[in-house]
This record gives sequence, C-alpha cells and structure tokens, in this order.
Amino acid sequence: MELIIGYIGFIIAAYSVIANDVIQTLGTFISSNFKVKWWWLWLFAIGILSVTLLYGWYFHEGDVSYGRLNNIPFPEKLEWWYLLAPAALLAITRLGVPVSTTFMILSVFSTGQVIEKMILKSVYGYALAFVFAIIVYVVVSKQLETNQSLSKLDKHRKKHYWLVAQWFSTGFLWSQWLIQDFANIYVFLPRKLSLEQVLVSLGCILLIMAYIFRKRGGKIQEIVNQKSNTNNIRSATIIDLIYGIFLFVFGNLNSIPMSTTWVFIGILAGRELAITYLLNKKKIKYTYIIIAKDFGKVNIGLAISVVIALLIQYLK
Repeated sequence: MELIIGYIGFIIAAYSVIANDVIQTLGTFISSNFKVKWWWLWLFAIGILSVTLLYGWYFHEGDVSYGRLNNIPFPEKLEWWYLLAPAALLAITRLGVPVSTTFMILSVFSTGQVIEKMILKSVYGYALAFVFAIIVYVVVSKQLETNQSLSKLDKHRKKHYWLVAQWFSTGFLWSQWLIQDFANIYVFLPRKLSLEQVLVSLGCILLIMAYIFRKRGGKIQEIVNQKSNTNNIRSATIIDLIYGIFLFVFGNLNSIPMSTTWVFIGILAGRELAITYLLNKKKIKYTYIIIAKDFGKVNIGLAISVVIALLIQYLK
C-alpha cells in the first residue's frame, strides 16, 4: 500500500510542480517562441531534463535531488494523508494560481526547523531578486524595452543572435531550476533510486512535459503573458539569464530547499516596476496592483502548506 501511495504521490507532484512552476523557467521561452512547433520546444526541454536527472542520479549515488532531501528523511510509514499536499497543489494549479511548490510539497515531510529555514531563504531570495532586477532594468530599459528599440530589432539581423542567446540562457536556467525542484517532485520516492526506478519516473515526467508544452504552458502562463514585452526575445533572454544566475549562486549556498517561485516573482516585479517608472509612469499605479496580486498569490501556497502540515501532524 505504501508503494502505491508513493507512486501516486510522485505522479501528482510531478504534474502539479512542473505545471505550476513551468512559467518560471520556460514561460518567457514559450511566450517568445509562440511560432515554433511545440514539440521542438519539448524536445529541447526534455533533453536538458534527462541529462540533469541522470547526472544527479549517477554522481550522487542514486539521489536525484542533488542532496536537497538530506534534511527531509523518507517517512517510516507513508500514509494516505501525505497525498493531501500534492492534491491541493493540483487543484490550485488547475485554477491558474502560481504558488510555492516547495512549501506546498516539502512542508508536510519537514520539521518546523527546516520549514523555518526554507521560508527565510525564500524571503531573502524574493527581496534580493526584486532589488537586483530593478537595478538591471534601470540600466537597460531605455536601450532594450522601448517600442523604437523593439521595432529596430525586428528589422535587424541581430535578432538571430538573440535567438541563439535565448536558447542558451533558457537551457542554463532550466537546468538550475531542475536541480532545485527535483526535491519537490521526488520527495514521495525513496532517497536512493535504482536504475529501473529512475527510468520509469523519467518516462512519466516526459509525458507530463509533452502535455504541458502541447497546451503552451496552460492557464498559469498568463502570469508571464501579461507582463511588458515578455514575448520579445531580448526581454525573455535577459529575464532567463538573471533568474538562472540567481538560482546558481543563491540557490546553491546550502542544501536547504528554497522557493524558486518567490525568486521568479521577485524578478518580474522588479523588472515591471523599473520599466513602468522609466517608460510609462502613467501606469505606475496599475503596476503596483499587479505586483501586489502576484505576491498575494504566492503567499496562498505558503498559507495552505502550513495548514496542511499542521493537519498531517494532527493525523499522525
């Protein structure tokens, strides 16, 4: 029975985590490549995913989480109520609300001390990403984000160079996100996987990815689409590069899992504020509303995850 619960939990968690978090890493990529066949984008993404997963499994002796589950041991007995967390995340994902999958999934397996460290690391990540994005876009907005500069790019051959740069930046970001969030996906499975287990689980993830790409990101993709110029290739490249560097540096300071969603929302918020302030001050109030709504949405996941964690502790 525990084995069945584990695999059901893995499948639900894999779909809901990837579907909810895909906007962070592949949202701008999907948005700016809307003319490209979905299966080309899918092949690119699953190629990097497969290499990252198998690399982690081989060099970490069966641990695909890259050590991020070291402080979150596998339960002695996996009961049905552990499925409450991925089920709640699945429902929220279907509603199109971006939440922290790290808090939603890992909090029910973690102690209070680990949860506190995850929250602190995520809050610091949001704040630093917000400030850093403002600084970057104060410098580059007038050169890269005005209507005049965008129209020049469309007519210029350098657009092909930006296309190559975007695919490289997306690949780098995607690999860094996977290293962070494999813990959320694989928390329902043993911490050391056999070759058969890792291949079967990889097959499930590839099918889930195909469905998400076929839907062009789904409902949550709207969070990216409503931001300024995210379908432009230069904007997408810069967003992905900033995010990838942040995950590489800040996310790897220690093995404590962090909310990549909070970092991503912080980057988008800082970027949107800087662009609006410099190029269209009339919409500054509307920008504040968008930032507040996005921040409120990611806190929904934190609140629900704490409630579910307390409920599971009660059921225990």
